Amino acid sequence: MRKNIVKEKLHRGEVSYGTWLSLGDLYATRVLARMGWDWLTLDIEHSAIDWSQAAMIFGAVADAGCVPLARVPEGQHHLIKRVLDAGAWGVVVPMVDTVEQAKAAIAAAYYPPVGNRSVGGGMHAMNFDATAGDYYAQANDNILVVLQTESPRGVANAEAIYSLPGVDAIFIGPNDLRFQMRQPDGTFPTAEEHEAAVQAVIAAGKKTGCATGIHAMDPDNAKERAAQGMQFLAVGSDLRLMTLESQRTLSVLHPDRSTKDLARY
Repeated sequence: MRKNIVKEKLHRGEVSYGTWLSLGDLYATRVLARMGWDWLTLDIEHSAIDWSQAAMIFGAVADAGCVPLARVPEGQHHLIKRVLDAGAWGVVVPMVDTVEQAKAAIAAAYYPPVGNRSVGGGMHAMNFDATAGDYYAQANDNILVVLQTESPRGVANAEAIYSLPGVDAIFIGPNDLRFQMRQPDGTFPTAEEHEAAVQAVIAAGKKTGCATGIHAMDPDNAKERAAQGMQFLAVGSDLRLMTLESQRTLSVLHPDRSTKDLARY
């Protein structure tokens, strides 16, 4: 059975770089999976991607030698179970604000006696190039569990959440964190306030020995976060990479025109 090299990297204290798959396009996914990213995360939270589409993408990423991950819409048992049974090698769980939410998500990702994931399916074993029996025996050692801290409440509970067994990494969604930090009148936090929350997450990760990460907008920012101690770093997305290159091209062809940035990530 293949080993989850990203999980191993994080546990060794090494940095991993990946990007987000938001287009849901199989061709684009196959290209990116062969380019050297450590992992690719299919965004099922915010993209219009169905289950059969997701299964094909997980298989394409795994077959190319890359690690397929899935960001689920929320940390419910049936959602986590279904992406793992469809062949994802791990989950990214958004909006984890409490220890109770974290425990539920962690349990859903692991088979008993560690968790409560139910047994079934065959795509999961295929993507690890394993028999079903080998997969059931070794999945708990290879499934990657990444929880997202995206609110002041999550930051306040960071140390307790990050100390839980079964958490491989913590991932900050900077835009959601910024929006969740808004005042009742709609005022956004200052850049300094936002960065203070990010640094609090990094500090909690170092204290508990849990890897941390964030969604970076460009490679320079990702390298800066790695220098600060982060290990699970997303750089843009398939949509953003396409958009940025298109903007660069158009700026040469039509320097008198402005182009729209359609990709937040």
